[in-house]
Formats: sequence, C-alpha cells, structure tokens
Amino acid sequence: MPHIQLPENAPGILGPMKFSPQTAAPMNALANALLQTDEGLSRGERELIATYVSSQNECVFCQTIHGAVASAYLGDEDWSFIKAVKENYEQTALSDKMKALLAIAGSVQKGGKNVTTEQVEAARQQGATDKDIHDTVLISAAFCMFNRYVDGLATVAPSDPNIYRYRAARITQKGYSAEGEYAPQAT
Repeated sequence: MPHIQLPENAPGILGPMKFSPQTAAPMNALANALLQTDEGLSRGERELIATYVSSQNECVFCQTIHGAVASAYLGDEDWSFIKAVKENYEQTALSDKMKALLAIAGSVQKGGKNVTTEQVEAARQQGATDKDIHDTVLISAAFCMFNRYVDGLATVAPSDPNIYRYRAARITQKGYSAEGEYAPQAT
C-alpha cells in the first residue's frame, strides 16, 4: 500500500506523476531525453542500462517496465536476455562495449565516486565515446532517483507481465508521459 494517497489504477511511477503533474513534466522530459534517442547508444541499450541499475536497486516496478521496453527494442520477446543481463551481464552475448558501460552503471548505482578511471578507459578501449560514457552515467544517476521515488512512496508494482508489455508498446510508440494507462480499458 502506498505511503500517500495516489490515484488508483496508476502503478509504479505513474501514480506519483499523476499526483504531482508539476514534477512529472520535467521528469518525463528527462526520461525522454535520456531514453528516446539513438544518438550514440541505441534506445535498447539505454533501456538496458536503466533496467540494470533498477535491478541493482531492487526496484521491481522500474526494472520490469524498463526491461519490457528494452525487450521491445531488442526483440527479446520472452525477456530471457533481459533476465540474464540482470543476473550476470558478463556471461551474456552483450558487446564488450556494453559490458564496460554496465560496469560503469553499476558503479554509479553504488555512488558516483565509485566510477574509476580504469572503468572509463576500459569502456573507451571497447569503442565507447565520451557521449556514451556521459549518457551511461546520467541514465544510471537518474534511475537511482526514479527508483527511490517509486520505492520511497511504496507504489504498486503489478505482477502481470502483460501489463508491462502493453505499457512498453505505448512507450516505444509515443515516449514517456504521465498520461495513458497501464492496461487496455474495458469497453
């Protein structure tokens, strides 16, 4: 049960965003700027970073919704690849560049000062640009905030994966917003 009275039928971050539209707008603008672009990293890679950080923060809602969005972009229909990345990305078929960037993301999740010069150099050696490194750090930092917002208010995380798949399809088509539903409305 959420710690404050949130709108019904608005799970995860959607509840607090509908509760506070004035803060939802800049948060959605940030999410769209970070995740809805293929400049440098692809949208799927960006969502994978958000998913990984959210899993490290044990934020069930965020790791599931962003995992669903990453899966939609990456063609991982049964979410097995996303699950493998969350469990041990080093043992997946990810590129060495993405593995190096996820190492940086994991360090940011622990605290910004945990990112090392060696990690940044390893990412560069695998082809990461300064933009890739910048965006990895900013996505990771932003998702620590988003995760704490969602979990700090004890929002509801649906257990039905189809709810996340439905919302992921909307996000891949229209981007992030506090508008919309997490499931089709009954007619």
